[in-house]
Amino acid sequence: MAVLGCLAACALRAATVAPAPYVLGPDDEITIRAMDASEISDKPFTIDSSGALNLPMLGRVQAGGLTVAQLEAALAARLKEFVWDARVAVTVSQYLSKPISVIGAVNTPGVQQLRTRKTLVEVLSLAGGLRPDAGSKVTIQRQIERGPIPLPNAKTDPTGRFSLAEVSVHAIMENAHPEENILVEPNDVISVPRADMVYVVGEVKRAGGFPLNEREQLSVLQAVSLAEGLQPTAAQTEVQILRSHPPAAGREEIAVNLKRILTGKASDVMLEPNDILFIPGSTGKKAAVRGIEAAIQLGTGVLIWRR
Repeated sequence: MAVLGCLAACALRAATVAPAPYVLGPDDEITIRAMDASEISDKPFTIDSSGALNLPMLGRVQAGGLTVAQLEAALAARLKEFVWDARVAVTVSQYLSKPISVIGAVNTPGVQQLRTRKTLVEVLSLAGGLRPDAGSKVTIQRQIERGPIPLPNAKTDPTGRFSLAEVSVHAIMENAHPEENILVEPNDVISVPRADMVYVVGEVKRAGGFPLNEREQLSVLQAVSLAEGLQPTAAQTEVQILRSHPPAAGREEIAVNLKRILTGKASDVMLEPNDILFIPGSTGKKAAVRGIEAAIQLGTGVLIWRR
């Protein structure tokens, strides 16, 4: 919730700056209202791939690259050849020329249209904010014709068609590096990868999945702490780490004596991404381990907690 709140706050601060006028482009649909010009008035027209409008009476009129006000002036100037009082109003009925894609661990992924200039934080906010299982990095892909992404880590992909860069979620959310909250350009692809997870299930107070930060590992004790500790019924000497080994379907079961770790008689054990730390009850059975693992793999009944 803190991340979502910061997204909203950052977007609100940006919204206080007056937006630049919208610049028309290919595929935008406009409606023209012009007195004494029924041939073009109150009809939708789509700007073609070259940025032009093909209009009755007026013929081919360049619209791409113009603001609405500039297009109104251009149309009025052309209409003066046919109409004494050439007054024109233009509205954009569909914004389709400046798509951006937001994919990955956001609440409402998909294609959006840039009606005004938006920063990275604003775009993430428009996509519903980050999901609890979002990773710590956001990846930006930009068509090379628009120039390199203005970030120090930007690089060109092997095809030479795109500029790629990564931004730390925490850096822009906490305003630690405001220069990384860059303006998004049309046709950018914003990707939020899913974080590596560690799962804690069984006799703990807050079972679920816990995202790993980029430079962070979790030990068994840290995972138990994030799960808010053990239930009184936990069988501390029968703890299991369930570890998968893709691409093979093999699975490793690692026995952990949590009681000895808690009393300092054994070293803590480091967990790996996607490990499942299973803490059985005092009457737990081996079959329960397999049932818990199956539930995790199916994605059912597992809460994701963001620290």
